[in-house]
Amino acid sequence: MNAALNPAPMPLWMVAELTYRCPLHCAFCSNPVDFAKVESELSTEEWFRVFAEARALGAVQLGLTGGEPLSRPDLELLVAEAHRLGFYTNLITSGVGLNETRMRALKDAGLDHVQLSFQDSTRELNDFLSSTRTFDLKRRVATLIKGHGFPMVMNCVIHRLNIDHVDRIIDLALEIGAEYLELANTQFYGWADLNRAQLLPTREQLERSEAVVAGYRQRIGKQLRILYVISDLYETRPKRCMNGWGTTFMVVAPDGLVMPCHAARMLPGIDLPSARNTSLQQIWRDSPAFNRFRGDQWMPEPCRSCPEKAKDLGGCRCQAFLLTGDVGATDPVCDKSPLHGRVLQIVNGPRPVAPAVERPLVFRTPENSRRLIADTAEP
Repeated sequence: MNAALNPAPMPLWMVAELTYRCPLHCAFCSNPVDFAKVESELSTEEWFRVFAEARALGAVQLGLTGGEPLSRPDLELLVAEAHRLGFYTNLITSGVGLNETRMRALKDAGLDHVQLSFQDSTRELNDFLSSTRTFDLKRRVATLIKGHGFPMVMNCVIHRLNIDHVDRIIDLALEIGAEYLELANTQFYGWADLNRAQLLPTREQLERSEAVVAGYRQRIGKQLRILYVISDLYETRPKRCMNGWGTTFMVVAPDGLVMPCHAARMLPGIDLPSARNTSLQQIWRDSPAFNRFRGDQWMPEPCRSCPEKAKDLGGCRCQAFLLTGDVGATDPVCDKSPLHGRVLQIVNGPRPVAPAVERPLVFRTPENSRRLIADTAEP
């Protein structure tokens, strides 16, 4: 245990990835590409214990996500237990599996908030990007959510294939009565990293979309709050990793692995603990995984002597690993990084003219996951 880092700050958010099962096959999914390895999900009783331990640590908000959390038949029981413990609960869903009966049951269980994902404003592209026929279903689910009085966030991941539709996506959010619209430019982890060449927008596209969002904000005022998150690759300073590694968020994967961020299970040399055999209090305070990148003692130069290091805390560890091969490197998004040129090569490099045609997307399916696992297996 590193005494200089303890007592650790209390976690405010717990993200419960209830399952990696999902009826959608989105090519930008942040789930690990080897999710097919995960076969043993936490039981209802195990999740009850995890919720209680997180609440005892101080967590007050609980994100119920996946995969698709509605794939769990015990979702209503999990929501009821979280409500009993005093969590503010947020269901993050594609809408698939949500009908009047389950909506009423979730309301009765104490669910507080729903975030509904769309892939685009049109049926054709929404269904292509998810490799499903779900657009009409999502419209019906939006009506259900509003009909039961839930505050609703509409989420749409933005990338090269839909960024030119931002105006129509905002119009859709207004039409379905969303209070918030999250336009999150793709962060390139998991399946999105596999499809980066097809999904990364051009700088010109990004600038146009920012102008569109600014115009809508001015016109519609408080009618819809639009959250527009730019991809780190187009910045000169990285964002804090989950507001700082091991400072605010705790993510529990379907099999019980406990992570400081959604993508951490791909990082080499990080021995992630399991909630199945270790308490969350011990994991949060004492585990090498959560203490590894807390504070600034781990930082290499130029981060260590940078006067701005408290702002980004060295940036994203997963991004640093994917772009440099070194989990402890300065995030190369920062233009002070000696490897920043790698980011410039990506964002300024040549792009496929027709990305989804010239280089077909790798969709998130169990079959593709098993193939990728086999391709990377030791000979």
